[in-house]
Amino acid sequence: MRFFIPLIIIAFAWTSCVNQSRQGGDEQEQANQEEISPIHFEQETHFATLKQLTFGGDNAEAYFSFNSEMIVFQSNNPAWSLECDQIFYTPLDGADMGNTMPQMISTGLGRTTCSFFMPGDTTILYASTHLGGDDCPPVPEPRADGKYVWPIYKDYDIFVADLQGNIIDTLTNREGYDAEATVSPRGDKIVFTSDRSGDLELYTMDIDGSNVKQITHDLGYDGGAFFSPDGSKLVFRASRLETVEEQEEYKQLLGEGLVMPTNMEIFVCDVDGSNLTQVTHLGKANWAPFFHPSGEKILFSSNHHSERGFQFNIFMINLDGTGLKQITFDNTFDSFPMFSYDGKKLAFSSNRNNGGTHDTNIFIADWVD
Repeated sequence: MRFFIPLIIIAFAWTSCVNQSRQGGDEQEQANQEEISPIHFEQETHFATLKQLTFGGDNAEAYFSFNSEMIVFQSNNPAWSLECDQIFYTPLDGADMGNTMPQMISTGLGRTTCSFFMPGDTTILYASTHLGGDDCPPVPEPRADGKYVWPIYKDYDIFVADLQGNIIDTLTNREGYDAEATVSPRGDKIVFTSDRSGDLELYTMDIDGSNVKQITHDLGYDGGAFFSPDGSKLVFRASRLETVEEQEEYKQLLGEGLVMPTNMEIFVCDVDGSNLTQVTHLGKANWAPFFHPSGEKILFSSNHHSERGFQFNIFMINLDGTGLKQITFDNTFDSFPMFSYDGKKLAFSSNRNNGGTHDTNIFIADWVD
């Protein structure tokens, strides 16, 4: 599930900081002008090269095939006649998405999210609302209290399609939220988020949709989970509610099909849910985690360092919560990092180089440790 910052929050945050000392802002602006190329900042030393793959609209959650030669992602690019997110895939060799629309995998109906290659790279997993209706489900109206919320559409179910977009399997089919599914590198299990317990918890199932098991049990939103490189652990984002007021607000919003994702931290656990550990204690929104190829570190997106609130960069941290390091350095939005299975490349989404628009595009870097 994607994270978009509404303009009302941006405007408020900008207004609140214009009277602060300009020194920090000037230093940030200068840092962002130190570019190796128009898309690559000098401080981004873990990127040997950086290439932009998409050009227009919102493109996000780009995840590699098992052979590291393709990506699957979601987009609402208006140039492709899309009204809301649909799923696409493309081979990386020769990709020209600035001029050519790639192969659509989803039906073109409803709204989709969270796609992932299945073992063998001939089928793709994704969530869609199309069983609940052909139209894009509505986005929440701005709230009177100004709080930012995500919709939890009850029509989301998880499907498997071939590379021509033909649905060949339906893994969930119930009224309620089933989405955010990813696949183990071992090729044996899927992890996903569901509200079937009355809360938003993590579940695993076998690759064919059988043997569903609940993994998390604490009140709060658990989502965006990924397996470790050896398939033994999970990393995910979670909100944990410390006060009665927070708990009641969470329950009320969930009853309305909403969740407020502005306070989240990164957690890890074993695949069966044991050995649950909170990795970050940074405050604000820490999310979109993914394991480093070593299995000993995690990349994630965070705005904990931002006085304005809407600047998200990618950070890296050890599993024990030490060694926090900033990886990306543009001044708007970087998120959804994923390593290729061979550990050589990193895909992520960013607002950099968008010509002053709100477009979010996919970038791919040659990774250097």
